[in-house]
Amino acid sequence: MRTRVEWEQLARSVEPRRRAFIGGAFADAADGEEFATVNPATGLVLATVARGKAVDVDRAVAAARRAFDAGGWSRAAPAHRKAVLLRLAEAIRAHADELALLDTLDGGKLITDTTTTDIPGAAAILQWYAEAIDKQYGEVAPTARADLAIVTREPLGVVGAVVPWNYPLEMAIWKLAPALAAGNSVVLKPAEESPLSALRLAELAVEAGLPDGVLNVVPGYGEEAGQALGRHPDVDAVAFTGSTTVGKLFLRYAGESNMKQVWLECGGKSANLVFADAADLDLVADRAVFGIFGCSGQVCSANSRLLVEESIADELLERIRTRAAALRVGNPLDPSSTMGPLISERQLERVLGYVAAGRVESALAFGGNRLHEAGGGYYVEPTAFRDVPDAAVISREEVFGPLLAVSTFRDEAEAVSRANASEFGLAASVFTDSLARARRVARDLNAGTVSVNTVDALDVTVPFGGVKQSGFGRDLSLHALDKFTSLKTTWFAGPQEG
Repeated sequence: MRTRVEWEQLARSVEPRRRAFIGGAFADAADGEEFATVNPATGLVLATVARGKAVDVDRAVAAARRAFDAGGWSRAAPAHRKAVLLRLAEAIRAHADELALLDTLDGGKLITDTTTTDIPGAAAILQWYAEAIDKQYGEVAPTARADLAIVTREPLGVVGAVVPWNYPLEMAIWKLAPALAAGNSVVLKPAEESPLSALRLAELAVEAGLPDGVLNVVPGYGEEAGQALGRHPDVDAVAFTGSTTVGKLFLRYAGESNMKQVWLECGGKSANLVFADAADLDLVADRAVFGIFGCSGQVCSANSRLLVEESIADELLERIRTRAAALRVGNPLDPSSTMGPLISERQLERVLGYVAAGRVESALAFGGNRLHEAGGGYYVEPTAFRDVPDAAVISREEVFGPLLAVSTFRDEAEAVSRANASEFGLAASVFTDSLARARRVARDLNAGTVSVNTVDALDVTVPFGGVKQSGFGRDLSLHALDKFTSLKTTWFAGPQEG
């Protein structure tokens, strides 16, 4: 691993792409406007980027539709689409340091994470879907002998993808890989806080052989470019990851426009249930710290609620406190940093507001302060509150920061009931040495993913998504293809008997 000085030297050689990518080429916003994207580690402007608006979304959707109708991608042989996406996956690997730096500088991600997890993970996911393309089969329906009915999967057309800033490139790939594998054209709207890696990805995609217009990237603000994409009458589906509040807006946009399909992966308030029969409290503490303080707590499925059986609560919280104190909060380009900044000043103020609310409603266990303020970055120390009532704001609302709400329970029924008493249902964790209990509790928890004796279990081979106000539809696995294809029945009538 390089040193911080070496990463900073390499960062100076990175040239961010600043313009929208439409129809296979970079383009200024129609009105020439730009917006600033800021380095969260310093609070300084990193680059100014084209500020896409409705007219730019119109241009991108038109380019995507032309590409789809031309058929160079939508009707290409599966083997051809596979080869192109495999080349793109290799291009991501070849430019891994550049892409990792873009996500670290633009999104505040630890360089140790972007180089070892985010960028390699994005390439692996893209490769997995590329390999899946020529392994999808249609169906033959059990009709009368004289007839033949076949069921095929067809690409939807133009897909709008709107992704968040916590995993800039990887979240884009979660949407793009299955959408492109299925033969769709895509208009991607990256988060305004972290658009740079998406713009570079689009350029690499064309170099890998993706036809012009199949992948377009329009950076801009959600209320401008995002809303325009959600309302566009020639967009066939929107796949969104972000807050529940904005997810509901996309449902409204679809209803007020062309009833396009909308697939949502929204907020979370994941519960981590720890029972007294979990003997290895060191493991529990390690995973609990990772589950809430990883990525500075800016994870939709973060285990932000810790429910602990009364008899072990004090001991476990002390172990968590010790591990949190050992975290090194600092510049994400420094490989010795183990927690980086929040994404923006706005997010910093939001998290500190929840800290203030927590001080009123419950007891501060540790943390709660802003760090490195003189350096201009957006850092908050790992924070936990104990004895948090279920009605408390920090127990009910998604903080999206390094803030853990700890409470205790007496028995299994209480633990499950309180874990389920949330408007969200994205993920949950259970720690127990009893297989029977693990199966019972996992069955009764109302969440899209239940991780047993770990947190936030994830792999491209299994679906990820939530229930309730965490959204619907699934990313990852072959099930993600369901969002980007429609089933077509073709019926061949046989000769009529008699």
